[in-house]
Amino acid sequence: MVSQKKTAKKVLSEKVEQMYRESQQWKSYLQLVFDELTFIQHLLNSYVFEPNTPNLFERLQNYQSRIKKSKADWNTLSKQVVSHENSIGGILESSDRTCDKFYHQKHELLKAETVSYMESFKDLKSEIFEYAGGILKKNKPSK
Repeated sequence: MVSQKKTAKKVLSEKVEQMYRESQQWKSYLQLVFDELTFIQHLLNSYVFEPNTPNLFERLQNYQSRIKKSKADWNTLSKQVVSHENSIGGILESSDRTCDKFYHQKHELLKAETVSYMESFKDLKSEIFEYAGGILKKNKPSK
């Protein structure tokens, strides 16, 4: 009986460690996204675009609005990840198996939200870079 408890505790400890590592990875990815969001925001606010591009203003406004929403979503998700990471230690303190299951379900849900956000951001970034790449001013060196 004691051996089963030790084995169960070890398995639980490994699961907790894995959840903690995953949440650390999410935080790292989210920090990278924040840096990219900041860069894209600066790019969209710069004066490097050709002024005679049709619908330039409307398109840039749309992208700026979507970047602003992505930053708000980033902020919410980052807070959730930090809160979740801080609560992971509670799993080891709890002896209730339903509590363990709750933490695991919460972790999986947060994982799905994080993956969904990352995919959404990646699509937005690609769309902006594809559009911006085609209309950036061509700075030709003078001879």
